[in-house]
Amino acid sequence: MPLPRLPNMPRMPRMPNWLTLPTPNCPNVPSPRKVLLDCSTVLDHQVGAGICGCCGALRPRYKRLVDNIFPEDPEDGLVKANMEKLTFYALSAPEKLDRIGAYLSERLSRDVARHRYGYVCIAMEALDQLLMACHCQSINLFVESFLTMVRKLLEADKPNLQILGTNSFVKFANIEEDTPSYHRSYDFFVSRFSEMCHSSYEDPDIRTKIRMAGIRGLQGVVRKTVNDELQANIWEPQHMDKIVPSLLFNLQDEAVESPSPSAEADKEKESPVELTERCFRELLGRAVYGNIKNAVKPVLMHLDNHSLWEGKTFAVRCFKIIMYSIQSQHSHLVIQQLLGHLDANSKSSARVRAGIVQVLSEAAVIEASGSIGPTVLEVFNTLLKQLRLSVDYELTGAYDYSNIGSKIIKEHEERQLQESVIKTIGSFARTLPTYQRSEVMLFIMGKIPVPGMYPALGSANTGFEGSRMIQVMLLKSLLQVTVGFQTTNMLTALPTSFLDPLLSFTLMEDAEVRLLILEILISIIDRHDNRLKFSSISIITDISVLKLKVDKCSRQDNLFMKKNAQRLYRHIYLVCKEENSAQRHFESVFSLLALLAMELANEEVVVDLIRLALALQDLAGEDSLPVYNRCAIHALSAAYLNLICQLTTVPTFCQHVHEVIEGRQKTVPYLLPEDVFVEKPRLPESLPKPEGDVVFLQSKIAETLGGSGYNTERLATPYIPQITDEDRLSKRKSIGDTISLQLEMDSRHSPEKEQKTPTEQITFETLKQAIVDSVTMEEQERERRRLVVERFQTAPFEEIAAHCGARASLLQSKLNQIFEITIRPPPSPSGSGSTAHGQSRSIPVYEMKFPDLCVY
Repeated sequence: MPLPRLPNMPRMPRMPNWLTLPTPNCPNVPSPRKVLLDCSTVLDHQVGAGICGCCGALRPRYKRLVDNIFPEDPEDGLVKANMEKLTFYALSAPEKLDRIGAYLSERLSRDVARHRYGYVCIAMEALDQLLMACHCQSINLFVESFLTMVRKLLEADKPNLQILGTNSFVKFANIEEDTPSYHRSYDFFVSRFSEMCHSSYEDPDIRTKIRMAGIRGLQGVVRKTVNDELQANIWEPQHMDKIVPSLLFNLQDEAVESPSPSAEADKEKESPVELTERCFRELLGRAVYGNIKNAVKPVLMHLDNHSLWEGKTFAVRCFKIIMYSIQSQHSHLVIQQLLGHLDANSKSSARVRAGIVQVLSEAAVIEASGSIGPTVLEVFNTLLKQLRLSVDYELTGAYDYSNIGSKIIKEHEERQLQESVIKTIGSFARTLPTYQRSEVMLFIMGKIPVPGMYPALGSANTGFEGSRMIQVMLLKSLLQVTVGFQTTNMLTALPTSFLDPLLSFTLMEDAEVRLLILEILISIIDRHDNRLKFSSISIITDISVLKLKVDKCSRQDNLFMKKNAQRLYRHIYLVCKEENSAQRHFESVFSLLALLAMELANEEVVVDLIRLALALQDLAGEDSLPVYNRCAIHALSAAYLNLICQLTTVPTFCQHVHEVIEGRQKTVPYLLPEDVFVEKPRLPESLPKPEGDVVFLQSKIAETLGGSGYNTERLATPYIPQITDEDRLSKRKSIGDTISLQLEMDSRHSPEKEQKTPTEQITFETLKQAIVDSVTMEEQERERRRLVVERFQTAPFEEIAAHCGARASLLQSKLNQIFEITIRPPPSPSGSGSTAHGQSRSIPVYEMKFPDLCVY
């Protein structure tokens, strides 16, 4: 019902214009419940406007402007006209900005408490617009109020409020502030956003939105703090230990969750995994030299804690992101951390170590393609160390020798780890330049226990078998390094410090070791990819179908062959002489001989290779070898002479070789490759020494090649391998035999043994005659004289002068040493030659009396 009219009030003194109140217009009053609701609304949005809100003009202007941006119905949204007025006021009076922020914060806190989420959204929208518009010196105090409101939203239980607060924070993070802030902290936001990244909300769609909001929040924190030295250091471990695992958790979630139909329908929208990867890359891209370790360590710990090394896929993906995101000059720091982590996990399971090795392989290849630092040899050293440890674990069956059987070790997993390490060594070596790969080859060779040079490297718990396995593993690693090796100078590719220990392994009885050495030599010498064309031994009627790549032998190659050819021939000969050589050994020998003829052959080398092939034919006539070996050597010699005769293109030589091969096909086919190097060789029970038309004649070959300008005298001389100190140990089974022999020799020369007189007089000549027969001595002497004459005929004058000068300098130094020993200073002029011991003056050497035994 209508209210009664108010009685007339007495007239009061006239108020100033600025205090004039509007004349109230009293319409019909609605129901009491409506009146109560309206009053509550007025009290909420017109606080401090006087009694019953009728004195709003007395309130500060900034509060009135803030109140005016809120509509009566929150669904109507922000009042844009009033928002423009508020923005203009904030720009005109920046000193009021902090009060505007505090008042908005107060209203927002009250709306959150009363669950008026519409007004909360309006308040956050107003805050965002003020932040985007105002860049004054007073912005810091306003930001504090803004961050307080964001914190209030993030602490709410409603996912929508959390997402709203995150979006506002992201907008704030993209603003570049003009003034520094000394007291602002983001610890709460790092913790809260990390927690949101691990959200386990029941609804999958809402869970995805919360996680994506958390990722964007972390991205905003990084952007806001990473380049501001006055802010908290986001790279400190307490922050990185929260940020990085949160990102990896969402990056890993791709393999766990299958794509939902809604996700497939909205492919244009960014997925959480894509957003996480972009954020992770941005974080790593901002890292500088001192922050790399703090960013990578949480990755290693996350992979350890969740057993993600064994799967390999996720770990490899993570480190690919890391290596491609950080600055290339810092990539070696990641390699160092991986190497250290591999050492720290030396006693972990083989699958874990294999996963780390796989990651190291991928990361090292990326690092090598960018910048090669000092970690190259460190990588190989760590990998070789892991090989040795794996061998020890496989043989002992435990990680701790003091507690054997403390943890079960699976041998097949250790074998897989060893193969993974070897492949990793090869994949990393292939990215290195030639000069650096040569250094790696020398480095690995220095780690291999070489016969007669190094003691056994196996531990006391593994013994001889451990040393042998280490030899094999390191040689396999060396083979991986040499695959694809290209060099223009063999003198630098195969220096003496590398070739000598390498060839010494061909004297081992271990067939696997000898085969690896042949494969290594083939990989190094093959510079034109001709190896596959000689992978099997066969009689090739026309080598033009092979399309061989042949270059003229360079001067450096000629010098290499002059220096090392005889050693190569001798070791090839001795490999064929071993009784346990199999088909693969003969095929590798054939490939090596063929590549020598293709890559390093000149006229002299061709003659020596023919002599070597004929010497192998004579070796096959020895009855001490098994029948298979003898037939295989005959077949090898025939196939190689057939190849080399076509390379020389001398018709008479080719005719003789073809006649012998045809004779063998008719009468003794088991002396040809087609009957020997097959799955089931067709061999006779006994092999008499072949004679007649089925044997290659050295005299006839010398005669045929002599007409084409080849050295007939050298061709007519049978090849006999030079005997060296290595050959005296050619029957050693392993390095252990060499060590025992050395210890025996040392014990014979000990002081206790020197006092005993030998029962039989043994001189140097006696030992020499027992080892070297007269034929060998004559051959060596003739070869030495020929080389001396050839050097003085063909070598440049500078080389001859340098050689003679070196010999003269050596002779002069020896003479000086003798004179220093024999000549004594003259007696003192004072004549007081006696000393405290009563010694007489010094006597010249020519006046001394020597015993008869001392006179030579």
